[in-house]
Amino acid sequence: MNQQLVEVISNRANAGIDPHLHIWGWEIPAYLFLGGVVAGLMILLAGLELRHKEKPRSAATEWMPLVAVALLSLGMLFLFLDLANKEHVYRFYMTFRPTSPMSWGSWILLLVYPALLLMYVSGLSAERREWLLSIKPIQALRLGALVRWTMAFGDKHRSKILWVTLGAGVGLGAYTGLLLGTMVARPQWNSAIMAPLFLTSGISTGAAVMLLTRLDKRESATLVRWDIAAIAVELSLLVVLLLGLSSGNVYSQEAAASFLGGPYTASFWSLVVIAGLVVPLTLNVLEVRRHTPMTLYAPALVLIGGLALRAILVTAGQASGLH
Repeated sequence: MNQQLVEVISNRANAGIDPHLHIWGWEIPAYLFLGGVVAGLMILLAGLELRHKEKPRSAATEWMPLVAVALLSLGMLFLFLDLANKEHVYRFYMTFRPTSPMSWGSWILLLVYPALLLMYVSGLSAERREWLLSIKPIQALRLGALVRWTMAFGDKHRSKILWVTLGAGVGLGAYTGLLLGTMVARPQWNSAIMAPLFLTSGISTGAAVMLLTRLDKRESATLVRWDIAAIAVELSLLVVLLLGLSSGNVYSQEAAASFLGGPYTASFWSLVVIAGLVVPLTLNVLEVRRHTPMTLYAPALVLIGGLALRAILVTAGQASGLH
């Protein structure tokens, strides 16, 4: 009897092939969280002005575009730290691929920075503008003429800048969800719900950041109501996500089981659903209906829940896969 020796080569231990091995560390959830916050800030800042038909009334709102720039830059740093070949980062901008969420995200980020800076400069009061022009680095570099031109340009096109900022915010918020949702090999992520879920969560966390500052009473009241709507939609989307996974194929059902009795049940329901959504929603509703004093508990819990949502989904998604 002839015997043949068969050699089998397995790549199952390769973290880039086997879906159940972790690839992304803490940097990606942190980036997704900060990107969502910035998207929410852009949408809310533009929405407040378009609704009230006037420029920022509080100093906190006036400064908020710069806060968004700082948060986004921090998120970009986290993303850069996660890149395996950091010297190739420029290649994101050498081409544009319409079918790639990452390509869309790269170019949206280029639009976000100028939109936020134009919003900030053109939203300054006369007093703040004089202060900005008096800053020593601007005088030393002789940038006064450029800053004045930017202010005049922003004043002339303020409405267009607001709409561009609003659109870029929606694009940035949805992109953070699409980045996960298009990965077919990860049943935990592969859902059309991911984009609206992350966008809505971003709006809620953006409102939370603003509510932690000293706002004008009208701005605060509007943001609390918008936050109530965002949290309610987010809860509904989570229900749809779990129902969709539970009614899918065997892999999707396994992914859903990780939240419904599996290893991520306790953290998901305690940090995301209860602490991050239900409790803040209750506090916000009480504030609106019974005029109870606003506390910092609701926005703080929303931020914790928003970060936990992304951390748990990223971790759980990497623990699931098509084996």
